[in-house]
Amino acid sequence: MLKILILAILFILLILIIRAIRFKPAKEKEYNEFDVELDEDKIINNFVQMIRCRTVSYKDTSLEDVKEFEKFRRILADNYPNINSKCQRYYVGRTGVLYHWKGKSHKKPIVLMAHYDVVPAIEGQWDKEPFSAVIEDGYIWGRGTLDTKGTLCAIMEACEKLISEGFIPENDIYLSFSGDEETNGSSTNSIVEFLEEKGIRPFMVLDEGGAIVEGVIPGVKKKCALIGTGEKGKMHIRLSTKTKGGHASSPPPISPIGRLSKSVIRIEKRPFKFHMSQPVKDMFNTVGRYSSFPMKIIFANLPFFSPLLNVITRKVGGELNALVRTTVAFTKMEGSDAVNVFPPYASVEGDIRIMEGDTGESIIEGLRKRIKDDKVEVELVDLIPVKPFSSMKTEGWKKLEESIKEIWGDIIVSPYLMIACSDSRHYTKICENVYRFSAMELDNEERGMIHGNNERIPIDKLITTVKFYINLIKKF
Repeated sequence: MLKILILAILFILLILIIRAIRFKPAKEKEYNEFDVELDEDKIINNFVQMIRCRTVSYKDTSLEDVKEFEKFRRILADNYPNINSKCQRYYVGRTGVLYHWKGKSHKKPIVLMAHYDVVPAIEGQWDKEPFSAVIEDGYIWGRGTLDTKGTLCAIMEACEKLISEGFIPENDIYLSFSGDEETNGSSTNSIVEFLEEKGIRPFMVLDEGGAIVEGVIPGVKKKCALIGTGEKGKMHIRLSTKTKGGHASSPPPISPIGRLSKSVIRIEKRPFKFHMSQPVKDMFNTVGRYSSFPMKIIFANLPFFSPLLNVITRKVGGELNALVRTTVAFTKMEGSDAVNVFPPYASVEGDIRIMEGDTGESIIEGLRKRIKDDKVEVELVDLIPVKPFSSMKTEGWKKLEESIKEIWGDIIVSPYLMIACSDSRHYTKICENVYRFSAMELDNEERGMIHGNNERIPIDKLITTVKFYINLIKKF
């Protein structure tokens, strides 16, 4: 029996190794480098004006400075005369801006997206004033430089230059911008409804998402352009408990905060099930072929190693874990206003990112089973369900891949699952090919600046993004 067991193990190992040996990248196609001369001073000047607009969005819209949003829209109207004379402009919904650039055909229209609202910035924690657009050491500082006024500026600059040269795209192009993406606002949905009423079904949509990164996939040294072919859903939940309140000098066996804390611990100790969605499988199948041989053994045999990956991802958490399961992050707690008083009501709120296969109902039920406490109420505050995924086996994907490699050279272009939400989810209602790619090469520090302090963009990366959109538009 021992010999049989040893032979069986050796046979399995042999199968795993053979599969890893055969797990190679497809033969690379050669791409011609694309370059174009640009008026960099003009681009920088226009971009600086955009950054100086304090377009901070809030759930409570009364906190917003409406004049700053209006100023931003005036910049689009005044600084890009060719676009505004050649393209039909629509103001849609609360903050939506839509440009229609007519091409030679309307059969395969594409949509290029970005948002011009930004998250708040705590000025005292920044080295430079976050809305000053200071230029220093080759960087432009400011909230929104990376997320996503940089891509919005690049889209406008690319279209403005091409129109000035008399270029006419093969197909209609729509520029879709919103000013409430950061608060899950309705402007992009209003734009989608506007297009749907006109019978327009985009051939491809491109919004913010993955970037060109390095060192984020274990065992892979080459740079990767990660394109989101799908994104996770999102839930806002609240756990709460009610008591009689009272003086803190005579505490009950378990306090309201203690009861909720136990609930949080029980949830965190039992993560949701391990599941690899199609975008994640596609990513491992694409990027894994460029990995070191030990990692190839894993990537080439994912079903076999799934139990191990389940344990590892649960332990390490972070992005890798978020790619393979529904995650729960408790971020907010409310109790008493006074330290010596028990609150009659206490709550904990959490941000849940939903994996394909889970629903609002199944998650709420799962939380209740984990908590096992009838005195804790689980409440659904808000829900964005998982939207349909897009395929990488399309004409649009091929042109996108080609455009990326002609700008950034020998890099891996791969699908992935976006773990955050974007406005592009609204377009899945009228378009099958919705892709999420922020056309920039971002290192770990720069990615950490998104929604963080000291957000800034290297000028050369902004210019490269303009070149990317010029190249991409010419292919459609």
